[in-house]
Amino acid sequence: MEARLNPLTSPVAAKSLKHIIGASKVLAESTLPMATQELVRLRVSQINGCAGCIDMHTKEAAHAGETSTRLNLVVAWREATVFTEAERAALELAEQGTRIADAAGGVSDEVWANAAKYYNEDELAALVCVIALINSFNRLNVITQQPAGDYQPGQHG
Repeated sequence: MEARLNPLTSPVAAKSLKHIIGASKVLAESTLPMATQELVRLRVSQINGCAGCIDMHTKEAAHAGETSTRLNLVVAWREATVFTEAERAALELAEQGTRIADAAGGVSDEVWANAAKYYNEDELAALVCVIALINSFNRLNVITQQPAGDYQPGQHG
């Protein structure tokens, strides 16, 4: 598969990506656990069918010590017993935040309140930003048909 466009060599896309990547780097400095961030990125990427991001975030999470059992079960997290209640709340928020067009009213108050039981305001802000940013990356990759499979952990800094 060949990509329709290389966003890293397109002057307009590269400038835009510089800012999106910069915003993503800020999240690494937040108190939202990195494991939660990667699980959310993976789940959102699964929903959006973004092979490049699934490849990247599965490998990044595994490189950071995440187990293959948990990574394999993200797609069926509701039935899996390997996630904490906090992670489950984050995954539910990620799903509703990703499927806004499918859900009348967007993210429900119940889902937000559940996430707020486990995460403070700064962590909730980080979680919302993780969800928004990975959705942006997913859309860019899916629209331009970025190929997947060759990602190496740390490849993009």
